[in-house]
Amino acid sequence: MVREPGLGPGTPSSVSRLWTATLRPYLSAVRATLQAALCLENFSSQVVERHNKPEVEVRSSKELLLQPVTISRNEKEKVLIEGSINSVRVSIAVKQADEIEKILCHKFMRFMMMRAENFFILRRKPVEGYDISFLITNFHTEQMYKHKLVDFVIHFMEEIDKEISEMKLSVNARARIVAEEFLKNF
Repeated sequence: MVREPGLGPGTPSSVSRLWTATLRPYLSAVRATLQAALCLENFSSQVVERHNKPEVEVRSSKELLLQPVTISRNEKEKVLIEGSINSVRVSIAVKQADEIEKILCHKFMRFMMMRAENFFILRRKPVEGYDISFLITNFHTEQMYKHKLVDFVIHFMEEIDKEISEMKLSVNARARIVAEEFLKNF
């Protein structure tokens, strides 16, 4: 076994390699499922003439809904993909290992959802048990490229982990500096 110098079991680059090694199959499963679920078509309401509502949201008819798919990386990090004939709802639960990550995740998601009108597919309120949800309708797939929508969701999932990890490191570094300054007085 060839080892790179300075790379032990707990060094940051070996941890990041392990992290990306476990993340890659998870994201590829999400990508494949999303690509399959985004075969959407225009479907008018069966109740009201000239209306078109996302069936995954209104749930007016059981035969128009697909079986929901849950893809889990672990018990706390998962994606729920709910499909229907004219819409797909993607709900993401972000990893929250400790109290700091829970707070950072909650604040970050709240910040994103307050700006939902800038993200055309972002829902203002996530599905129960998940941190953030996207709603993709047949109008979105007609106006935008399907593969770009999938790329956006996957890129979002990659970046959200990185952002929360970086914010956590920043908070911990700041707390360490504050504690050192406080303890200098004693």
